[in-house]
Amino acid sequence: MGKILGIAIQNYGSLKDIKMGKLFREQDSKELGNMVAIIGPSGNGKSTIADAFGFISDCLYGDVESACDAKNRGGYDQLVSQNHTGPIHFEIYYKESNNSRPITYELTISKDKNDRPYVKEERLRQRAQGNKYGRPRSFLYLNEGKGYAYEGTDGGQEDDGHSEGQQIPIELSETRTLGIATLGVMKQYSRIEKFLAFLKSWYLCYFTPDAARQLQTAAPSPHLNRTGSNLNNVAQYMIRESPHEFKKILSEIQSKIPNIKKIEPFKLENGQMVLKFYQTGFEKPFFSPRMSDGTLKLFAYYLLLHERNPRQLIFVEEPENGLYHKYLANLAIEMKKNVGTGYTKQLFVTTHSPFFVNALAPDQVWVLEKNSDGFSELRQASTYDHVNDLVAEGVNMGDLWYSEYFG
Repeated sequence: MGKILGIAIQNYGSLKDIKMGKLFREQDSKELGNMVAIIGPSGNGKSTIADAFGFISDCLYGDVESACDAKNRGGYDQLVSQNHTGPIHFEIYYKESNNSRPITYELTISKDKNDRPYVKEERLRQRAQGNKYGRPRSFLYLNEGKGYAYEGTDGGQEDDGHSEGQQIPIELSETRTLGIATLGVMKQYSRIEKFLAFLKSWYLCYFTPDAARQLQTAAPSPHLNRTGSNLNNVAQYMIRESPHEFKKILSEIQSKIPNIKKIEPFKLENGQMVLKFYQTGFEKPFFSPRMSDGTLKLFAYYLLLHERNPRQLIFVEEPENGLYHKYLANLAIEMKKNVGTGYTKQLFVTTHSPFFVNALAPDQVWVLEKNSDGFSELRQASTYDHVNDLVAEGVNMGDLWYSEYFG
């Protein structure tokens, strides 16, 4: 379990310096909720925020140089904010549960003497066990690949050098790899292990209907991949693990997709599972590869929300693409209901749709705008004048946004 209470991004493209939610040095700010929608005109940086999450995730599975080059990012020089020589920096303020102590993760990426991107600095902080207040202590600190870590569930070093617990000297042989990716696979570093598991549970959605139409070989898969090309494999896994539960899920999903009266799984001779969609007005079903883009997208989103072992953080870009506008408010309502208020799941969404935003509250919406120097600014909708009062009187958020009361 776990969720992000706040995040800061510096020198990443148009995101020269943005902050969302509560942070280590900004304890008076309000924590991010389980539903976070980011809105704003095209070109203001919404996709860059999504890509920043994707970049952090990509760093876990290779090295920072490969992550700089992946997804058409163009390398470090194309990623870093223009006319700024400072390094790329991320800060994540994270909590595992309501009763746990928050953890701050700081990651700084720069260029080494050979002009290659590397991990300049990496730190994990947490308050001492049993302390409700006080400055967090570093239980992982690496500078240029050298530093220390603490085993177990407590211990750390304060900024003034005071230390409690067993400090283990660390020197990495490769400075382009994240320290948490190396140490997080070792049981003795249990706090690093848990944080790494949280980062690895992120799901960045790049769903495309054409990919979802592919019929892959029979290979049950517990989770949708980023493009949705294994949609039928997920169906195969779910029916194998719990046929009765999967049929209940299909029954619930079909009630939310317009013009679909029934969805059934169908097993091919090669063992692969496909889905049959019974549409209103047609006697014979259509197999999933023949369904419309919108129907496949809606089905994939609802299936994502019903995963047996849900990812802890999901990021969806512009769910409105390819969907009829009247479906979007119901989708947003279902997303809000699904993530709830606990620490099981958190959902980030970028959107242009006021119909989607109509289902949200002011503190769930963040507005991205460009300032005079061309860089992005981020502001919570609830901080705009009169927005909270108008919503309390029954005016929808999307309607206010469309009418330019904010944003």
